[in-house]
Amino acid sequence: MNVDELLGRLTLEEKVLVLTGQDFWSTHALPSIGLRSMVLSDGPSGVRGAVWDERDPSLNLPSATALSSSWDVGIAHRYGVVSALEARRKNVDVVLGPTINLHRSPLGGRHFEAFSEDPVLTADLAAAYVAGVQELGVGATPKHYVANDFETERFTANVVVDERTLREVYLLAFEKAVTESKAWLVMSAYNSINGATASENDLLETPLNTDWGFDGVVVSDWTAVRSIESAKHAQDLAMPGPVGAWGDALVTAVRSGEVAEAAIDRKVRRILSLAARVGALEGTAKPSDPPQVDGPAFARTAAAEGTVLLSNQRIDGPAGAARGELPWQADALAKVAVIGHNAREARTQGGGSATVIPEHVVSPLDGLRRALPNAEITYSLGAVVQEGVAELPPATMTNPVSGERGARVRFLAADGTELFAEDRFSSALVYLGGDAPIAEAAVFEFHTTWTPAESGAIQLGFASVGRGRIFADGKLLREDTAVPVGTDLGAALLSPPSISTPLEVTAGRPVDVRVELQIPKTEGGLSNALSITVGVEPGNDDPQALIDEAVAAAREADVALVVVGTNAKVESEGYDRTTLALPGRQDELVRAVAAANPRTVVVVNAGSPVLLPWRDDVAAVLATYFGGQQYGEALADVLLGRSEPGGRLPTTWPRTQDDVPVIDVVPQDGVLRYDEGIHIGYRAWLKAGTEPAYEFGHGLGYTTWELSDLRANDPSSVALTVRNTGQRAGKHVVQVYVERPDSTVDRPVRWLAGFTVVRLDAGQAREITVQLHQHAFEHWAAGWTTEPGTFTIRAGSSVSDLPLSTELEVR
Repeated sequence: MNVDELLGRLTLEEKVLVLTGQDFWSTHALPSIGLRSMVLSDGPSGVRGAVWDERDPSLNLPSATALSSSWDVGIAHRYGVVSALEARRKNVDVVLGPTINLHRSPLGGRHFEAFSEDPVLTADLAAAYVAGVQELGVGATPKHYVANDFETERFTANVVVDERTLREVYLLAFEKAVTESKAWLVMSAYNSINGATASENDLLETPLNTDWGFDGVVVSDWTAVRSIESAKHAQDLAMPGPVGAWGDALVTAVRSGEVAEAAIDRKVRRILSLAARVGALEGTAKPSDPPQVDGPAFARTAAAEGTVLLSNQRIDGPAGAARGELPWQADALAKVAVIGHNAREARTQGGGSATVIPEHVVSPLDGLRRALPNAEITYSLGAVVQEGVAELPPATMTNPVSGERGARVRFLAADGTELFAEDRFSSALVYLGGDAPIAEAAVFEFHTTWTPAESGAIQLGFASVGRGRIFADGKLLREDTAVPVGTDLGAALLSPPSISTPLEVTAGRPVDVRVELQIPKTEGGLSNALSITVGVEPGNDDPQALIDEAVAAAREADVALVVVGTNAKVESEGYDRTTLALPGRQDELVRAVAAANPRTVVVVNAGSPVLLPWRDDVAAVLATYFGGQQYGEALADVLLGRSEPGGRLPTTWPRTQDDVPVIDVVPQDGVLRYDEGIHIGYRAWLKAGTEPAYEFGHGLGYTTWELSDLRANDPSSVALTVRNTGQRAGKHVVQVYVERPDSTVDRPVRWLAGFTVVRLDAGQAREITVQLHQHAFEHWAAGWTTEPGTFTIRAGSSVSDLPLSTELEVR
């Protein structure tokens, strides 16, 4: 297969055709040269496929923050392999991940979807993820290039950031995935960087192509290509299609000489090379005999590996021996009080385009009941966390047409003519691609027979955008318009507002539920997209009664497990957070339960840092992030000591929001200034001299460790001895930082240079080598530069727990 020979057989119109998608998720085919269509799909924590459909479920892996908390490139590589296997199962050629923007501010709305506040940790994990995906013949797409670390005004905001900060921080996160793992694609972002939008920015050429040797495809974020100008830059593929800014206008621009045909040829070469790599060109194929991996088992392992034990208070054990509250001894638990909205309705993933639809989810409540079959497990809601309409449980719905489980969905013309109908099993529906005639239809109709499990007053409704009507047993209960908040099209589509109406229901008595929605007409790339959830809003008439019920249950139990967390209105694509506080009355709930039972363990089911004002009042705290579909099983494994809590924090957790040194995510007059420069994350905390609740790299385990004999022979690596001094096997993350206190260059107090995972049996010792980042002793000054002199190297267990040090003279 000769790409230049194939290119030479194409007309200008054919060349331009393949530079824009043929629909929402796929590229154009050119049968005349043996090119088939390629399918691209979100990830990055699972692979959804070309349709958003519960009838074609996906493996739901733990969130990126859970993956990064493992600090384990081996886990990241396996994560990529599993993602590639899912892609191949769903006939997907390109996974749109990993997301490797940085945690510049904890308010970032897609914080859960990215790895860390540190560029070195991000870069190493991203490179491993990309390598795992691509070794199975599936393209990986590091995104969003670059400085797209916020959601507010993300389509139009201009990030002003100096060159040194770009190179040492934001670009550094991408570099290794390109230079070492040879990423086949990179996704350009929506935002501008220093005045030029990402798809029209010179950063696409330098450093991406010229310095790093990138030979892949730059694909746009969806609708991010807005003009012919982007075709003059190293932007290769505009998505989605078929309508976009290029097309016929680009053909005209080439013929007029405004855009050089050589620029078009380079883009087409790259797309054809990608097609060859993924087996989309005649005579090419994906690697045969892919490995057999148990996806759910890996999801369970990865969730445990990313669980961070933030605190574990000492209690008196047998014969006066002290031990941590965790792990619990299963045979010593007769009664366990499980408390919290998220304990039953767990968040296993964040909101937005990263969403996948799993075949099943194991909640914390389910997982603990399975793990403790001989114990009495009680459940109390404690506090309402959900905001807006939540979908109806599938088991409670009956399709009124077929009589089977589910609902009947129809798309109707303005005169009521049925244009399209299908049977669905879910009441949360998203149409992005597929066969539904959204653009042609005037009305969407959802119809099911719902059998409530509990009696009482509820709020029945829908979440979408547009004017809708809610019917129960044939009676119109409410007609109203749901108006999106803000101007972000992605947020309006994937996190829409809710409309509901009161209804009295009786357990076991079926209700005929029908919702009609006038389909709003939109322009551009989302004109053929629709989302709607039909369901019930939570009741919260007596919040104190919920807390009182939970306290009573905790008082009667041996231990209490409180699962707190966020909801889909707090962490999602399309908007940033405004507060780090837990929603609702969860803080009050924890305090009350802890006062009733001193053996209260709190699990934090949030994808990013939240405030934990009661953290010193409870027996233990676990950060589990969004734990994927096997979340409850992994949590039970950790609670009962069957698995080590393998996580260490990839991002600093603050005591109060006011303490956060870099927090702004709101552009002023369209501009967001990264004036803090290289000092983000723990670097900013160290510069400010403020103590957080839990520092970068922090995480406890179920054994103890001793580090000794640190030595550095050259700038590429250090060696030291690690000993497990505890009573059980365990995992330790050895972290190495560099300092230069007498530097003439503005530097962080210290910065991460390398890390590695060590697993040892009780009493076992091992000498290890930690590879240091290639730029660990360099800074950017119109090129990578070394300031000669003595650097201090420190090793330990977190950014502030560094018992070992040595010095290295660098020339």
